[in-house]
Parts: sequence; structure tokens; C-alpha cells
Amino acid sequence: MTEISGKAPKRHKCYEDSHRDMIETAVGLISEKGLESLSMAGVARVMGVNRTTVYYHFKSREMLVEAVKCWSSAQLSKAFEIAGPQQERIDYINRFVLENPELIKLWIEDLVSPGDIRNSYPHWDEFVRGVGESFKRRCDNDVIDAEVFCVMLLTTSIIGVRVFKNSVCPEADNETVIARFRGENLRMLKAANLLVM
Repeated sequence: MTEISGKAPKRHKCYEDSHRDMIETAVGLISEKGLESLSMAGVARVMGVNRTTVYYHFKSREMLVEAVKCWSSAQLSKAFEIAGPQQERIDYINRFVLENPELIKLWIEDLVSPGDIRNSYPHWDEFVRGVGESFKRRCDNDVIDAEVFCVMLLTTSIIGVRVFKNSVCPEADNETVIARFRGENLRMLKAANLLVM
């Protein structure tokens, strides 16, 4: 006889792996052909599974797109988990933005739409708090609005590098763009007394 504990049943590891694989397949399809081309049938076809299997994981295309947005946010948030110097975090974000333009379009759409930023950027409060504390320690008389400053940093990091690559210097390779943005980001952080090496 089994006892009912009230806990949700554990899913088999294969479920989690399949779920992640479907999200990553969707990411690949969006990156290759754009959001408009994403379909449940397309994910099933690429993975070699039945479309019903995809619907088991994601009840609708919208839920799959939402999972892709969460995946993108998690990838961008990894920059704050890197234990190395700020320049490594800057490079990580710039590289992700340059290598995943279609995903960034999704993320930007969420970012500029009404709603709580914490839903698309889970480390927001931690980011603002850290910047605010740095300003308090390093700036004697200047009162800096940490939230506004963080919005400026975030939008520059996400949108600026794409604008530069697409419209200002389209012939530049990604590594050149990353190096140029690293230099200016580091100078900006140094000017704001936020550079930590």
C-alpha cells in the first residue's frame, strides 16, 4: 500500500532532459529563422518526436515562447554568476546579445512592455542594490539614482551592441565589437566609481 504525501509526483529525469531539449530546439529555430517560424510541429520534426510529446510539455506555442524567454533571461543572468572580473561579465553579455539576435528581440519586447522587470530580469533587485551600495561607498556628495543608472546600463548592454553591429559598424566581426564595447563599458564603470577588477 502506498501513502499519499500531498507532494507533487517526481518527474522522471528524462522529462526534464526532454523539456530542456525542446526549449533549446526552439531557441535554435528562432535563432535560425525568426520567431514567426516557430511551431510545435517544427520542434517535433527537428527532435524526431511526435507533436503530442511537445504538447505534453508545452500546452501552446505561447507557453513554449514564454519558456524560451525565461531561458534567455537565465542565460543573461549568468553574467552575474561569473566570479571573474567585470570585463568577463561584460564580454559574456555582449557575446550572447550578438550571437542571439532573434532571442534578444524577444527579450527587448518584454523589457519595454508594461509589467514588472523582475519577470524578465530576475536579478534586477540584486543589481540595483549592488550598484546603490557601490555608489554610497564611493561617491561622497553625489546622489545617484541607482534604478535609473541600472536601466541605462542594462539598455546599453542589450540594445547598444546590436545597434552598433547592425547600423554603425556592420562589417566588424563580433570579437571586435565585443572588445570595443568592453573598453567603453569599463571606462563608464570607472567614471562612475563602479569598476571592480
